[in-house]
Amino acid sequence: MDDPLRLENQVCFALVTAARNVVSIYRPVLEPLGLTHPQYLVMLALWEQAPRSLSALAGELAMEPATLSPLVKRLEAQGRVRRTRRVDDERVLDIDLTADGRALRERAIEVPARIMERVGIDERALIALRDGLAPFAGRFDPNG
Repeated sequence: MDDPLRLENQVCFALVTAARNVVSIYRPVLEPLGLTHPQYLVMLALWEQAPRSLSALAGELAMEPATLSPLVKRLEAQGRVRRTRRVDDERVLDIDLTADGRALRERAIEVPARIMERVGIDERALIALRDGLAPFAGRFDPNG
């Protein structure tokens, strides 16, 4: 590395730039589904397991509950999820899919293939990229 402080040598800059670009690649694919990229991530998690608590969903998505809550409210306004308080503990907010939310999965099944097509890489290369990013996607201790 010729200069460790050059912007182009920074992993953080490459990741932030890539993240912004990925969201812009997803935007036109998700718009016909009526989803933003963060909403798509919420739906992916719920398609895997629903219902689940807001705090469990936030943990799965590596988001703060206060950030996730408005996303879930918008999905509820679209008729895709339902929020309910648990009878045995009203502090817990459960998020579940509606019939429309479950049906949306069938329309979303084409999203990964459309993204690979837009990016111009095959599934093997995409898996290698995902796996290469895995160390950065884990939970880091900022103090350690």
